[in-house]
Amino acid sequence: MKDFLTLEKQLCFAIYQTSSEFTKLYSSVLQPFGLTYPQYLLLLALWEKDGVTVKELGQTVNLGTGTLTPMLTRMEANGWLRKERSQSDARTVHISLQAKARNAKQAITEKIAVEIQACQIDMEEYSQLMQGLKGLQEKLKGQIELK
Repeated sequence: MKDFLTLEKQLCFAIYQTSSEFTKLYSSVLQPFGLTYPQYLLLLALWEKDGVTVKELGQTVNLGTGTLTPMLTRMEANGWLRKERSQSDARTVHISLQAKARNAKQAITEKIAVEIQACQIDMEEYSQLMQGLKGLQEKLKGQIELK
């Protein structure tokens, strides 16, 4: 049990380190586009479903409005998206992609794919990793919901 309590044996630390490496990898690819990794995640969500509310987008990417609002403001200023307040409810803001985001989608996703392939993660391993992480995520959510 004593050995289990070392930093290197902690699953949370391994996930933290892996997340950090992903962020570095993606950041280097996204830098020429003027995007950060979190902004890329917002674009991914909007490429899947455009014209959502800030609340819906926050739920999709698991970010609160305090984090999301400044990111959206910067992305709007850089021409990636447009924020539009609802006519029927001033508290609701809709987010829509601009042409810049739609036009850059292929170039961005191709650069990301090249970098991921360079990591030598084949599709079978990728699927196994995704399945394992989704399973872990559900177990953690279940434990949190019990409290």
